[in-house]
Amino acid sequence: MFKWKIREKVASHEISVTSLMIIPLILLFFISFLVGRYPVSPDEVIMAIASKIFFINSTLSPAVYTIIFDIRLPRILAAMMIGAALSISGASFQGLFQNPLVSPDKLGVSAGAGFGAAIAILFSASVLMIQFSAFAWGLVAVALTYSLGKAFKGTSMLTLVLCGIAIASLFGALLSLIKYVADPYGQLQTIVFWLMGSLAAVNNQDVIIMAIPIFIGIFILLTIRWRFNVLSMGEEEAQTLGVNIKRLQAIIIVCCTVITASAVSMCGIIGWIGLVIPHVARMIVGPDHKILLPASIILGAFFLLLIDNIARTFTTTEIPLGILTAIIGAPFFLYLLMKSKEVWS
Repeated sequence: MFKWKIREKVASHEISVTSLMIIPLILLFFISFLVGRYPVSPDEVIMAIASKIFFINSTLSPAVYTIIFDIRLPRILAAMMIGAALSISGASFQGLFQNPLVSPDKLGVSAGAGFGAAIAILFSASVLMIQFSAFAWGLVAVALTYSLGKAFKGTSMLTLVLCGIAIASLFGALLSLIKYVADPYGQLQTIVFWLMGSLAAVNNQDVIIMAIPIFIGIFILLTIRWRFNVLSMGEEEAQTLGVNIKRLQAIIIVCCTVITASAVSMCGIIGWIGLVIPHVARMIVGPDHKILLPASIILGAFFLLLIDNIARTFTTTEIPLGILTAIIGAPFFLYLLMKSKEVWS
């Protein structure tokens, strides 16, 4: 009874900590409207938002409305959604594979999406077709990985990861071939810039299209998040508790693949978020996936929004997001490994 009360207090404390994480995210959400080349005051942001919500007439210029609602708002929402998507996918895969070094692109989705975008750029497709091609080929890559994994008798999670590495390498080679034959003065530059990741071209339509699969996938993962704890007990114990392991694994892989493919198709390849952020969340709230997944969503949204603000204000030309996440994520990940050997427990 005493142990139960202690666990209940610990769980309550972790939930409170997760709730408090929302406050910095809300503050950064508001501050992000003020960041950019065109100066916008806090009063103008509040007045513009209030006029849209409560249908109040305002004296603000059309340029202010365009900056806030057509340029910065879709970019802010996209950064938050993509950060949340990559983080929850990383936390889910780490729980599924019981491996702290697994990231959302481990099954080849990013490599497939990069190839899909490159081949669409090679044929001078529209922006919408580039996004669709990246999304579709990301799904194809993971489907190939899963099919190869099932082809082996006695398939394990390790076999699936190894198949993912092979498929990612294959699509990486195909991507190199596309870059080799692309026009070096136009297409190649576009492909390279897309692969580095950016939210510069995101608009309201992109946000709406991206939100549908991401929200559906996140909702399903949050609904079954307590089952992640069962996976750590082993297959026999999980089956005793009435959990269908194979079906659960398939659901998690499909949801994470759709979420990651949607995110990558909109912004390009952004690394390290799905690997580092779940570790940070685990250090703050513990390994319980019922709390870990929501915490990863909040931290991921905060992190990528912060990185995007830095990317568009630090220098005169915008820095690709993939460069910044690698510069910050790699040293911080090494710091986590040195400071805490019990991050994964």
